[in-house]
Amino acid sequence: MKIIKDISYSKYDNIDKKLDLYLPKSDNFPIFVYFHGGGIEKGDKQSAEAFAPYLADKGIAIASVNYRMYPQAIYPEFIMDAAESVAWIKNNISNYGNCTDIYVGGSSAGGYLSMMLCFDSRFLAPYKISPMDIKAFIHDAGQPTCHFNVLRERGIDKKRVIIDSSAPLYHIGTSDTYPDMLFIVSDNDMENRYEQTMLMISTLKHFGHTEPKINHIVMHGKHCEYVRKINENNIPVFGEIVYNYIDSLKKDVN
Repeated sequence: MKIIKDISYSKYDNIDKKLDLYLPKSDNFPIFVYFHGGGIEKGDKQSAEAFAPYLADKGIAIASVNYRMYPQAIYPEFIMDAAESVAWIKNNISNYGNCTDIYVGGSSAGGYLSMMLCFDSRFLAPYKISPMDIKAFIHDAGQPTCHFNVLRERGIDKKRVIIDSSAPLYHIGTSDTYPDMLFIVSDNDMENRYEQTMLMISTLKHFGHTEPKINHIVMHGKHCEYVRKINENNIPVFGEIVYNYIDSLKKDVN
């Protein structure tokens, strides 16, 4: 594995707009673009170290992305940063090898970012990228309604459940088709996160988007704790989920 740290993905030099690449030994690889969690106010791309070596050993590259956060950022700057990082990968990853497919995902706040890129095509559009250009999305425990810290920014009670254009759920039905995607959530997740995730999946089904395009996994335990966990076989739990999902899509093609 080769690690390249702190690559600027923006044409403007910004300390918050950098990514780390974890590259496998093979010159041919898919890449997983990952957004960390932390409520859009904390967290760091370094969190991918919990699973990136495992995925790289399995032949999957990882781009772990930092983005602007509160209190310096305001909505929708963090989503714009996420889109810009995906555009950078699409336009520049060939300098590091032959990228076969691009996958996009994130955990918690990062899951909110990945959902916004997936369902609101306006964020990738300035780069002439469609969500359908992404092989698949992995939405890990993201908030499908208006994010609680976006509510706080607006002076609204963070417990409110609001579905407007800042909510991934709002955009379901605005496109006829979506890429493959995997939802992950815990049975003892943040309050209302499990129920909202099930509503997201149910709404997709309501519009005719069902398995095998739409998949979900319910984990046992608390919010995103599996992202940092190692199982009894010394394998990162989240890394194995990501690998198995990507591998299943490759098998479907074959």
